[in-house]
Amino acid sequence: MTTPLPIASAKEVRGHVRRLARRHPRELAAALTLYGLAAVCGLVGPWLLGGLVEDAGSGAADIPRIALLICAFIVAQALLTHAAGYASARLGEQVLAELRERFVDDVLTVPLATVERAGSGDLVTRTTRDVDVLARVVRGAVPAAVTALVTILVTLGAMAVVGPLLAFPCLIAVPVLWAASRWFFGRARDAFLAQSATYSQLTEGLTETVEGARTVEALRIAERRTARTDQDIAGSYAAERHTVGLLTVFLPIIDTAYALPVAATLVIGGFFAIDGQVSLASVTAATLYVQQLLGPVDTLLYSLGDLQTGSASLARLLGVGHGSGATGAAPGGNGRSRAARGDLNRDLKGRRALEVRGVSYAYRDGRDVLRGIDLRIERGERLAVVGPSGAGKSTLGRLLAGIHSPRTGAVTVGGVALTDLSPAELRGEVALVTQETYVFRGTVRDNLLIARPGADDAELERALRAVGAWEWAALTGLDARVGAGGAALPPDRAQQLSLARLILADPHTLVLDEATSLLDPRAARDTERSLAAVLEGRTVVAIAHRLHTAHDADRVAVMEDGRITELGPHEELVRRGGPYAALWASWHGRG
Repeated sequence: MTTPLPIASAKEVRGHVRRLARRHPRELAAALTLYGLAAVCGLVGPWLLGGLVEDAGSGAADIPRIALLICAFIVAQALLTHAAGYASARLGEQVLAELRERFVDDVLTVPLATVERAGSGDLVTRTTRDVDVLARVVRGAVPAAVTALVTILVTLGAMAVVGPLLAFPCLIAVPVLWAASRWFFGRARDAFLAQSATYSQLTEGLTETVEGARTVEALRIAERRTARTDQDIAGSYAAERHTVGLLTVFLPIIDTAYALPVAATLVIGGFFAIDGQVSLASVTAATLYVQQLLGPVDTLLYSLGDLQTGSASLARLLGVGHGSGATGAAPGGNGRSRAARGDLNRDLKGRRALEVRGVSYAYRDGRDVLRGIDLRIERGERLAVVGPSGAGKSTLGRLLAGIHSPRTGAVTVGGVALTDLSPAELRGEVALVTQETYVFRGTVRDNLLIARPGADDAELERALRAVGAWEWAALTGLDARVGAGGAALPPDRAQQLSLARLILADPHTLVLDEATSLLDPRAARDTERSLAAVLEGRTVVAIAHRLHTAHDADRVAVMEDGRITELGPHEELVRRGGPYAALWASWHGRG
C-alpha cells in the first residue's frame, strides 16, 4: 500500500505566492500600471459616446472629432495592453522558473524511503502533469485574472465618478455572484486535489504494468492489470466529472447574473434621467461601462476556476518539499548550526566506526522488519550480511547507508548519528550500491563524471579497470553515447559502470547490496577481487546470497526474521554448526 507524498495547505500556498510577489516588486508594479492605463484608455470611448448622445439631441455633436478621439484611445489601449501582456509574461516566466528550480531541489532531497512509500506514480504525476498545469496557469490564467481585476476596479471607479447613483444598480448582481462563488470555491479545492490524486493512481498502475510487462505476461495476469487500469480510469473519470459538474452549476448562474446589472442600469438610470438627477450622457456612459464589465467579470470568474486547479497543483508541488524534510535546516540534517557541523566534521576525522544500537525499523506501523539490531563495524572492516530472502538484509543496508531512519535506536558513524549529517556529508561517509542500476543518457564519460566531475581520463580508466570494464569501455570509447538515444548496455555492463562510479565517489564506507548479482559467477568473482584491491582500508558491508563473499569477509552477520542471529568470522561460524554452517553446506551442495 502506497503512502502519497504530502500536500501543502491552502495557507502555505497563499504564503508562498505572497513571497514570490515580494521578490519582484518592480516588475509587478510595472505590469499593474500598464494594465491600469490600458483600462483607463478603454473608459474614454463610452464617456465620449455618452457626450455624443446628449449633444446629438441639441444638434451640437462634433462626430468626426469624437470618432478620431475614440480610435486614438482604442489604439493606445491596444498598445498598452500589449506592453502589459509582455511585462506580465516576463514576470510569469521568472516566477515559473523559480517554482521549477525549487521543485527540482525538493525532488532531489526527497529520501528514497519516502519515494518508495509514495510510489513512482505520485512523483511522476507531480513532475509532469502538475508542473504543466502550473505553467499553463502562470502563463494564461494569472495574467488574464490580473487584467480582468484591474479593468473591473478602474471601471467601477469611473462609474462612481460619472454618476454615483448609477453605480448602485451594479450591486444587484453582487448577492448572486457572492453566493455562487462561495458555493463553488468552497468545494473546488478538494475536488481538484482529488482529481489530481486519481491521475497519480492511474500513472502508478500504468507504470507498474509497463515496467513489469514480462512478469505480467509470464504470470498471465494481463486481464487483472487491465481491470486495474479500467478501475483507475473510472476513478479518474468520476473525479473529473465531479469537477465539471461543479462548473456546470456555477457558470450558468454567473452568466445569468451578468444580465441583471445592464437591465437595472438602463431602467433605474432612465428614471433618474427623467427626474433630472443625472444626465443622459451619464446614463449612456454608465450603461456602456456595465456592458464593458461583463467581459472582464466573465474572464475573472473563469480564470478563478483555472487558478483553483493551479493552486491544487502548486500545493502538490510544494508538498514534495515536506516529503524531503526541507524545513529550513540543511537537507538531511536536524537544523544544527554551522559551528556545530564544524565540530561534527572534526569528530568524523577521528574514529569512524559504524555502529547500530537498539535499532528497529518498520515500513508500516506495528510491523517491524528489523528488531533490536546491535552491531559495530570497525574502520576498515569487511562485513558480510547473509540470510534467507526477507530476513531484512537490504533494509539493514539502507539503514547503514542513511537512506532509512530507524524507528527506534540509532545508526552512528564516528559517534555521530547519520540523521545529523547533510546529504553531502553522508555521501562522503557511506555509499550504497544495489543491484538496481541506471545508465543516464549521455556518454560513458558523462556517466562516470557524475560521481566525480573533476576526474581526468586516467582516473576514469583506473576505475573501469578496477571493475573489469576497461576492455569493453576502451573498445566503445569513453565518448560513446549510452542510455536513452544511445547504445543499450547489457545489465552486467551497466552494473560495472555503477561500480566504477562508486570507486570514483571514494566514500569511506561502502554498502554493497547484491552489487554483483547481475554478473555471471566468474565475472562477479573477478570484479569482487578487483574491488578488494581498490577498496583496501575502507569499511565494506556486503549483502549477498553468494557465500564466497562471506568467506572473504572479516566477519559474517547472519540475519533471520529481522534479527542478527549469528556474528563472527567465517571459520568460527562453520565450526559452530549453526544457521550459517547450514547455509554454507547448502551452498556447496551438502546437507
